[in-house]
Order: sequence, then C-alpha cells, then structure tokens
Amino acid sequence: MMQNVHLAPETDEDDLYSGYNDYNPTYDTEELENDTAFQQAVRTSHGRRPPITAKIPSTAVTRPIATGYGSKTSLASSMGRPMTGAIQDGITRPMTAVRAAGFTKAALRGSAFDPLGQSRGPAPPLEAKNEDSPEEKIRQLEKKVNELVEESCIANSCGDLKLALEKAKDAGRKERVLVRQREQVTTPENINLDLTYSVLFNLASQYSANEMYAEALNTYQVIVKNKMFINAGRLKVNMGNIYLKQRNYSKAIKFYRMALDQIPSVHKEMRIKIMQNIGVTFIKTGRYSDAINSFEHIMSMAPNLKAGFNLILSYFAVGDRDKMKKAFQKLIAVPLEIDEDDKYISPSDDPHTNLVIEAIKNDHLRQMERERKAMAEKYIMTAAKLIAPVIETSFAVGYDWCVEVVKASQYVELANDLEINKAITYLRQKDFNQAVETLKMFEKKDSRVKSAAATNLSFLYYLENEFAQASSYADLAVNSDRYNPSALTNKGNTVFASGDYEKAAEFYKEALRNDSSCTEALYNIGLTYKRLNRLDEALDCFLKLHAILRNSAQVLYQIANVYELMEDPNQAIEWLMQLISVVPTDSRALSKLGELYDSEGDKSQAFQYYYESYRYFPSNIEVIEWLGAYYIDTQFCEKAIQYFERASLIQPTQVKWQLMVASCFRRSGLRFLVRLCTDIGLKEVQEYATKLKRLEKMKEIREQRIKSGRDSSGGSRSRREGSAGSDSGQNCSASSKGERLSAKLRALPGTNEPYESSSNKEIGKCWCSPPVSTGITGLEKIRCLLCGSTWPSNRKTKNCSQKKNR
Repeated sequence: MMQNVHLAPETDEDDLYSGYNDYNPTYDTEELENDTAFQQAVRTSHGRRPPITAKIPSTAVTRPIATGYGSKTSLASSMGRPMTGAIQDGITRPMTAVRAAGFTKAALRGSAFDPLGQSRGPAPPLEAKNEDSPEEKIRQLEKKVNELVEESCIANSCGDLKLALEKAKDAGRKERVLVRQREQVTTPENINLDLTYSVLFNLASQYSANEMYAEALNTYQVIVKNKMFINAGRLKVNMGNIYLKQRNYSKAIKFYRMALDQIPSVHKEMRIKIMQNIGVTFIKTGRYSDAINSFEHIMSMAPNLKAGFNLILSYFAVGDRDKMKKAFQKLIAVPLEIDEDDKYISPSDDPHTNLVIEAIKNDHLRQMERERKAMAEKYIMTAAKLIAPVIETSFAVGYDWCVEVVKASQYVELANDLEINKAITYLRQKDFNQAVETLKMFEKKDSRVKSAAATNLSFLYYLENEFAQASSYADLAVNSDRYNPSALTNKGNTVFASGDYEKAAEFYKEALRNDSSCTEALYNIGLTYKRLNRLDEALDCFLKLHAILRNSAQVLYQIANVYELMEDPNQAIEWLMQLISVVPTDSRALSKLGELYDSEGDKSQAFQYYYESYRYFPSNIEVIEWLGAYYIDTQFCEKAIQYFERASLIQPTQVKWQLMVASCFRRSGLRFLVRLCTDIGLKEVQEYATKLKRLEKMKEIREQRIKSGRDSSGGSRSRREGSAGSDSGQNCSASSKGERLSAKLRALPGTNEPYESSSNKEIGKCWCSPPVSTGITGLEKIRCLLCGSTWPSNRKTKNCSQKKNR
C-alpha cells in the first residue's frame, strides 16, 4: 500500500515567500533626500517637465488659422481649456504624457515583486491627539452625557428608580454645560438637539417613575414648548397619563385630545391607543355615554380585547341589556391572531422537523401567544359572569345564553368553564342542590372538565361533613386528572378527617410536586406535621408559606402556635405581635398574647392585652375571669365586681360568679368605706383611714408569721395551731378577729384556682364585723353581705353560724 506514497524531500525546499524583500534600486526612496537633481527639480518646477516639441504633427501641435485680417490664432479645446503645448500669455503649457501613469517597461526589468509596498519603509507615526482642544473636550463631554442616559435607563429597567433619577439629573447638568461650551466654540446651529431631547425626555420619565409628578410635568412642558423639537407634541400623551394618575381627569382628557390632534391619521395604532385612554378616563369620571362613543369607534376601526371589555362595562353601567349582548358578541369575535396548537404537533417522524418544533414550542413567541390567549379567556369569562345575572330574568338563563354564544365561537372550551361558574354561583346563593346537579352533568365530559367538577363536588360534600361522598368524588377527580393539585388536596383532606395523617401528608406532597404554588396543600401539610408532633417540619412549611403570603393572619398564628408548642415563648410573642399588626382587632390573638405574658410573669403586659381583648370581645369567659382575678390580686375588688357581674349574665346558671361578686363586696369592706367617705366628704374619713392602716399592718404581720411558720417543723406548727384554737372564743379582740377574718379570706379560692359551683369546700363561720356608725340617720340595722343576717347597729360583732357552699 505504501508503494504509491512519495515523501517530500527534506532538502532544497522552495521558499514560498522569497523575492518579497528584493526591489529595484530605482524605487529606493530613502536616498531621495541626497539626490541633488531630484531636490533641484522639486524646488524649481515642482516636478513638471518642460514642453517637448513633437517631431510628428499631431493634435498636440498648435496649428495657426489664417483669418481675413491676416492674423493667426491657436485653437482651443471644446471644453475651453488650452491645448497641449499651446502658448498662453507667454507661458508654454507642458506636454501631456503619452504613457500610462506609473508604468514603465524598464521598471519591470530586474524589479522585485512588492505588492504591499514594504520597500517604502514604515509609515510615519500618527499625529498625537490634542486633548486640550475645545472640540475634543466637547466630544468627550457628549460621550459622557450619552453614557449617563444609558446608565439611567438600565437602572430603571433593574428597578433601582432612585439611582435612575440621579443619573438622569447628572446627565441634564452635564448636557447644559455641553450646550454652553458649544455656543462658545461654534454657532448655535451646531447644537445637538437630539441629545438635548433624549436627556430631557429621560429626566421626565424618571421623575414620573419616582412619582414626582410636578417635576415631570415641568420637564415635559420644556420639551413641548420648544418648537425646535419635531413631533414633541406626542409627549402630551405622557402628560395626560400623569394627570390621570393624579386623578385630574379633566386635564387628562384635555391633553389626550391635544395629542390626538397632533398625531397624523397615518399613525392609526397610536391614535387608537389614545382614544382608548380617553374612554377609560370617561369611565372614571362617570361619563359612560362619552366612553361608549370612544369604545364603539375603536371597535369599528380596530377591534381589540380591552376596548371590547370596556365597552361591556360601560353598557353594564348604563343598564342596557341589548347593547350588553351585542358588545359581548363583538368581544367574542375579536381575532386573536395567534397560531393554532396544531402547528406545534409534529406531523411526521422527521427528526429535523421534530427538533424545530421542540425549539419553538416554548420560545418567546409561543409564550406571548399563551399570554394573549389567557388574557382573552379572562376578559370573556369576567364579562360573562358580569352580564349573565342581568341580561335575562334569572342568572341561570343568562348563563345559558352566554354558553351558547361561546360554543359558537373560537372559544369553545370556555363553555364548560362557564357551566362550572354557574354551579359556583349557585353555591354563593346557598343553593347546594342546584350546584350539585349542575356539577354532576360533567361526569360524562372529558377528563379535564370532569376533574374540575368532581373537585368542586368533593369540596361541597366535605363542607357538609359527608366524608364518604367527598372521598368518592375526590377519587374520581384524581383518576380523571392525576396532575390536578386541587383534587389531590381534597383527597388529602378526606384522609386527614379519617385520622390517617401520614397518608394525608403523602397526598399533600404530591399536590405540591404537581404545583409548587399550591398554598392550600402547603398549609395543610403544615397542620398534618403539627398533628404528628413533627414540629420542625411543620415550622418549615409555615415559614415557606409566609414567604409566599406575607400578610396571612392564619399563617402567622400557626407559626406562633408552633413556637409555643416548642416552648419558645419569646418567638411566639414576636410572631403574635406581627399578627396583631395585620389584624389589630383579633380578640383571640390578643388574649393569647396576654396568656404568654402571664406565663412569663409580666402581669402589666398581660393585663394590657387581656383588657384589649375584652374591649373587642367582651363575652370571653376566660378573659373576664382573668381580669377579675387580676383586680382582686391588686386589691381593687370593686373593679372586679363589674367583670364577675358580666360573667353571671353570660352564664346565669353558674353560681360561682354570684359568689365571686359577694366575695368582692366583702373584700372591699373598710377600704371601700374609706373611699366612699372620701368621695362624699365626711369628717369620719380620717378615723376609717387609721383603722384601715392598722388592719393592713396586722395583715403584713400575719403574712410574715405564716411565712416564717412554713420554714419551721411540723410539730411546732401543730402546737401553734392548737394554741390558736384554744384562744378563739365567742367575743374576741380586734386582732384575733382580724386574723380569723383573714383566715376565712384565704379559704376562698385564689386567683389561679377555678371557681366551681360543684366544689366540696365550704366557707366556715363568717365573723361579720358591722361597720362603725357613720352618723347617717335612719341606719337602724346592719346586714351581713355574705349570709344576709341583720343585727342592731350598736352591736360590734356577731358570730354567723350559717354555712354556704361555694
């Protein structure tokens, strides 16, 4: 196989680039400076040769022409130029060359091939740029202004509106400096108007984006009033938009119409958009007839979805049923101008065609088509739900008419959605039977519609606590469309209701895999984890949901509740504070905050939130009981009375509230008497105050004695109890009487002990101390507030032996 292979010799190789450095010495320009003849020719005749007399007569020789006067003149060329070799004004014009310029046969002899002109040596260096010249400074400043405008636009597109405004202002300042420098160097006509226009327009746009509408309007006025800016009148549309945002509708309409007058009729699309803005402004001002005229004109010239929908709204506002129907038909007839879905289905097994279809199946154009179709369906569905209840005698007949119109259009698939909306309308009207019947009609439809109907039926039965039916329809929905997250969520709910939390979590997870934005499934899986006592996973779910739903009160409460279960009250309090910032009147959240602060020992904060909860919902027994106990603890028994009286109204069969009212009256005793005498202004107030201080001091001594007694042994405690029992008698001193009264007060339930009417505890003998006479006439007998017994006012003590159950 190698016999036909010939290797190239390694020696005597021809140099492909040989001869490029060889050149004729005649073309050596480096020695021209030393060539005397050449330099002399340059200085004298600038390289032109003297005229040469032709040996052979030719056109170059001047031939004199005889005239009648015997004179001879030379002929001139037909173009008026002197002939070659002619003598004019005593100067002989040189002869024209008869060979091609730069071509000589002698030059080819012995000359080297030099197409690149390398024999002439290196090119002279470029002339250095003078950066100090005014023109260069102007050029650099203009470049900087353009860069600032671009940076401002980029910052605006990135959402940094403040930076965009700063860049726009900087560009405006530098542009004014540039204009002044140009006026000093050149004439005013050479000012770059396009640059000035772009700087001012960008500045006005950034002002508007930052909601600085007054500054934006002033900047637009500068542009519009300058007659040197061509087509600047179109910016009145932007000024009208600003007035519309400021709700100055009259000026908005005025500027829209001024812009419409300055736009030629050839710009049809722009005129249609301005007329649409005018129509929307008329709707906002309530001038529906003018809005109808604008939208009718648009639908006759260039129908579009927005104008058709706004036309329906206008007719709905004026209550014209027939016109609503016609406008709905016009909306249905608006062409979408998008490709059919069949275009993206491969007709053959050609791999090249399949690759092209896969490439265009989800490109930007396809996404735009989907968005346009979704927008059209949204407008049609909203319009149908709006006009269906009013265009006929009942909403059901109106829905039927809309369904028929939709079925005859290019939006056939929307007819089933309208039927489902009809069922949902029945639900809003509490007509569950009609809703169920409407939804059951879809059991024989295609899988997508069947799944949607079965999902709604499952939800209905779940609300009615018919979990068997709910589970059955949930299974039907899942089997019809396994990727329906709502169906999977409903199935998880039915399993959750049966107590199988692990299986319910699996359905919720599958729903999230199909649609990661299904917030219902994420919330339910958090509740499931909480039931399973997997608190960390539950907290993760609720925190993810909080990132999606920032102001959801339910999510905030669940996060706080999980932290409470994790025994982290500080975090629970922090999340509850966020909750009441969202719903400040939620009595349950306020009471929960009070409960947490109470568990932390902060009674003042607990009282604040319990009191706020009571203000918004004064029927919560737990809150009422806590507030009453708080006032008893703080020795304001008379304030606790109103809470226990309210509790007795809420629960009239509970005896404990009446007993608590009586206990508060008894505890208020002398203190209440001192306060009453102070309010009335009686002179005995000082006497009662002195006795009150004495009793409070005795109470202090007793509490100290009890505290020291707890630290002693059990035997000494029993001896003290025995001695105390022997000292008691029918008529006792004031001190022993006060101690026995305090012992009976201690026998009452404390603030942390619930009051129950079924308690077996009994109140012992009531040592009633009648109040000292106040000098009020007519006070014959004194009644015990606890037992109801009376005695003469001159008696000092009475031993009431009546016993009362709590």
